[in-house]
Amino acid sequence: QVQLVESGGGLVQGGGSLRLSCAASGIIFSINKMGWYRQAPGKQRELVATITSGGNTNYADSVKGRFAISRDNAKNTVFLQMNSLKPEDTAVYYCNANSPSGTVRWGHGTQVTVSS
Repeated sequence: QVQLVESGGGLVQGGGSLRLSCAASGIIFSINKMGWYRQAPGKQRELVATITSGGNTNYADSVKGRFAISRDNAKNTVFLQMNSLKPEDTAVYYCNANSPSGTVRWGHGTQVTVSS
């Protein structure tokens, strides 16, 4: 059974930091492109960052220079380090796994709330 389990969300003051983790099971983690997406109330889900199996990263313009995605293939885990958080970063953050065959899987999300 495939599972993507996010953790690390919470309430933080503006300017603060959080580190999200996503532990994967039931997939060959190392070959999957992993990503973080977020969805704020009343808005569509949007890309935050992705990392390929080879370690290439891509970021939304809104988080460049503040967020960093990384992966530990030995632990089947992808991370999102979020610094200089802003109230507009408030959202539910979802982990995403995209296999080479195009199968997409999602976690259940973790809430991040940034107070002003």
